[in-house]
Amino acid sequence: MNALVPLPVLLPLCVTGLKLAIGPRLHRLQRFISIAVLGAVLVLSVLLMVAADRHGPLSVHLGDFAPPVGITLVADRLAGLMLTVSSAVTLLVLVYSLGQGMADRDDQAPVGVFHPAYLILVAGVSCTFLAGDLVNLYVGFEIMLVASFVLLTIGGTATRIRAGSTYVIISLFSSVLFLVAIAMTYAVAGTVNLAQLAQRLQEVPLGVRTLLEAMLLTVFAIKAAVFPLAAWLPDSYPTAPAPVTAVFAGLLTKVGVYSMLRTQTLLFPGHRLGDLLMLAALASMVVGILGAVAQTDLKRVLSFTLISHIGYMVFGIALAGHGSISGAIVYVAHHITVQTTLFLVAGLIERRDGTTELTRLGGLARAAPLLAVLFFVPAMNLAGIPPLSGFIGKLGLMRAGIDAGGAWAWALVAGSAATSLLTLYVMAKVWNLAFWRDAPPGAEEEGVVLESAEDDEPGDDEEGNDEEGGGATGSPEPTGPSEPTGSPEPTGSGRAAGSGKAAGSGKAAGSGSDLPVPAGAVVAAGFLGQSITTTKRLPWPMLAATGAAVALGLSYTVLGGPLTTFTQAAATELLARTPYIEAVLGR
Repeated sequence: MNALVPLPVLLPLCVTGLKLAIGPRLHRLQRFISIAVLGAVLVLSVLLMVAADRHGPLSVHLGDFAPPVGITLVADRLAGLMLTVSSAVTLLVLVYSLGQGMADRDDQAPVGVFHPAYLILVAGVSCTFLAGDLVNLYVGFEIMLVASFVLLTIGGTATRIRAGSTYVIISLFSSVLFLVAIAMTYAVAGTVNLAQLAQRLQEVPLGVRTLLEAMLLTVFAIKAAVFPLAAWLPDSYPTAPAPVTAVFAGLLTKVGVYSMLRTQTLLFPGHRLGDLLMLAALASMVVGILGAVAQTDLKRVLSFTLISHIGYMVFGIALAGHGSISGAIVYVAHHITVQTTLFLVAGLIERRDGTTELTRLGGLARAAPLLAVLFFVPAMNLAGIPPLSGFIGKLGLMRAGIDAGGAWAWALVAGSAATSLLTLYVMAKVWNLAFWRDAPPGAEEEGVVLESAEDDEPGDDEEGNDEEGGGATGSPEPTGPSEPTGSPEPTGSGRAAGSGKAAGSGKAAGSGSDLPVPAGAVVAAGFLGQSITTTKRLPWPMLAATGAAVALGLSYTVLGGPLTTFTQAAATELLARTPYIEAVLGR
């Protein structure tokens, strides 16, 4: 079984080479290979999780080089659970992206670009979860950085390049800081292997150990978007296409949380920075949810709730008790799935109505009841309504805070309750504006072509691009007299979705051009920021993938008992440290 440990990393990387060799040809084969590979990774992840639960941590030394020389990969309960959840989510997002037509039927962004980058991203995520040393953890982060920059900036629109550049600059800063921390760790301990560090760091002077802990926490807090190191996230994620935003928001920030959880329990037991972590957790919860309350664009609302709910996970890590660690693990698994689902629903709304600006939406509960259900269930799950999994995770964390006692713990319990109530308020606000009330005057009708900053100047007779089957770009075919085939007349009251800026000045938001923005226009609606035609008939793969994500989130509620038992065993294993060390060092 140990031989299976490297496969979640190696399989996507090897297939990426094959897909690059195929290039933009053979689209059906490309799609089949991608789905087959991610399906295989999911099966492998489940096998590793079950094996780690039954037999303890699994480890492998690549090249049969023992630590500290060789690369060590370790799959324990925590890594197995994270691999399983992330593999399921990435598979569903891929199916969603195929339905949208992302990189499948567009000559400017062929499958030869999107799919290899996506598989490399999956390999990087798997590498971080399985990494048994700090260098390999760094390599996993860098693999994700390279792939994520490609995915964020596909199409090369000004808005995406600007957002992607911000993301890369912040990520490179954290990478440099990570390298410095690795170098200092090796200088004082003579190894970067996590199992060996767990033994040797206890002999390092307390001041040096605290400095190393602070540096690593800073690196991982940037990756996880913990306040006050989260300012980059709300402006970076919403500009990307819906599937990319979904997998980034749902998964990539949790890689930072996982790294914090792993290093704090294994390398720094009884850490001295617990109070600082509690402060960061409380600030993330409060500032994030207040930011969400102030937003009127759905994607930005979800981005700020993401920051807020990262605070719950840091809450559990900061308390460092058995119950809090178990609750944090439950909440990580829950939040990966629910946050991804909500961003997928946002993509469906944008595909149907051409905007995620809440002031321009309405009547969706009556017009699209299935879409309303797909939003309502994960929204209530995120708010922590009993008996959903969000409630299970929050209850575990709050009970752990009450048991721990102390001023900071009680402050976090109160902050958690207030954040949960405000999350419910935010979700109710979205529901009332987008789904429950009547559609506002001037809302876009079916078949309206929405322009972007990259379209031709107004007055041209060229027809806007259509997306056949929910995603292919090309010249639209008229579907009837009710479908306009040119650019809609610009209105001074229009707003560019995702920008939060009024277009009354006649400028395309985020473009710097003189192109007027029509009412309800979306600067980054298409995969390349190109024009799309709104449609009431959403592609079935997008609906199926979103429905499966909703079902996955509900499965955590149905399997709440076994899930809690598993996470409690994982917490025991993490706090004991001995099973991990013995699996790697063999003693």
